[in-house]
Amino acid sequence: MIDIASRVYNHNWKIDPIVRSLIDTDFYKLLMAQSVFLNKPNTKVTFSLINRAQHIPLAKLIDEKELRDQLDHIRTLSLSRGESTWLRGNMFYGKRSMFRSDFLEWFEQLKLPPYHLEVKGDQYELTFEGDWPAVMLWEVPALAVLMELRSRAVLKNMGRFELQVLYARAMTKLWEKVEYLRKIDNLSLADFGTRRRHSFLWQDWCVQAMMEGLGKKFVGTSNCLIAMRREVEAIGTNAHELPMVYSALAESDDELAQAPYQVLKDWQDEHDGNLRIILPDTYGTESFLQRAPNWLSTWTGIRIDSGDPVKGAEAAIKWWENCGEDPTQKRVIFSDGLDEDMIAHLQRKFQGRVRCSFGWGTMLTNDFRGLVSNDALAPFSLVCKAISANGKPTVKLSDNPNKAMGPRDQIERYKRVFEVGEQKRQKVVV
Repeated sequence: MIDIASRVYNHNWKIDPIVRSLIDTDFYKLLMAQSVFLNKPNTKVTFSLINRAQHIPLAKLIDEKELRDQLDHIRTLSLSRGESTWLRGNMFYGKRSMFRSDFLEWFEQLKLPPYHLEVKGDQYELTFEGDWPAVMLWEVPALAVLMELRSRAVLKNMGRFELQVLYARAMTKLWEKVEYLRKIDNLSLADFGTRRRHSFLWQDWCVQAMMEGLGKKFVGTSNCLIAMRREVEAIGTNAHELPMVYSALAESDDELAQAPYQVLKDWQDEHDGNLRIILPDTYGTESFLQRAPNWLSTWTGIRIDSGDPVKGAEAAIKWWENCGEDPTQKRVIFSDGLDEDMIAHLQRKFQGRVRCSFGWGTMLTNDFRGLVSNDALAPFSLVCKAISANGKPTVKLSDNPNKAMGPRDQIERYKRVFEVGEQKRQKVVV
């Protein structure tokens, strides 16, 4: 087993790349990249870093040269032969031909495009511009670098024994969660914690702990590199960036109203079974379901990623019933701000009514709350989102207005087009 504390201690003495592989990313980024490669390859996008926790002064905590060194290193990466073989030959979701050969040929030649970095006050402004299939692959490694550099900044003055104790406490904390969760019947839990992890080594340790402690209740990880190395399932479907960019490209209000469904029509042309999971909250779950074409009700399930998770799941159940579908045969994946108590609560509430799954993110791979003074390692909400497509701004409404993004006038337009009324604000934990 890797001595994480010693590795962290040694970070003080030499450059240690945070991201060492292009597949150290979420599985759904590769699935979406293939979809974009096929359907919107020439769309020009801009992605930007957004720190929702402005009280965390990233530009003061993280040295600019160190950040540039890490980002420059990522631009040197390309797929290894073993990684390419895994993508081409591995079984994903029961299918061996998940990725098309033309997409993989493109990916094998890919070097990530340039970045733009500036310091604005006590925050970094980090943006990426270019063709959508390539630029989108910056999101996860950029976030992972910033989160881990923040961790290193907090830990750099700790001695070897202090670090040993810190990680022993963190391991104990996680193992107590594992012991709690393994008592839950019919649990189906995956690691979704790449983008806001404490570090790569810590995420890898967490996955191994879940594998041992939860057995078959742990169904896989979103991280492709860890999935390959640990021989577990790579888990993931699609994310908000698809409807956000498709919607930005719409030429009229009518096209805008149909954009989220066009995304899923394109997705349906590629995928079936457990990859047909609807993410309905980009412009409000209630509005999405009210307008949804009936063919979507035949899909396998829904992912709940913002707002009140109970309300979101109840809305999905009601919609399936109204469409003549059996909710007990559908899957609901909860993936927003989960902790072990919420996982247990949701599993109990919906047991027997739907097939529950959980994509556990930050509170799995970055829960160092209360372990250092001033809670300086507490996780925080950092995202990297598409902010424009072909020069037009993107918009996200979410089921939680605290997660909304986009120009104010466009937010109001989208709320009108998608008939989104008053929404309840909820604290964004991570």
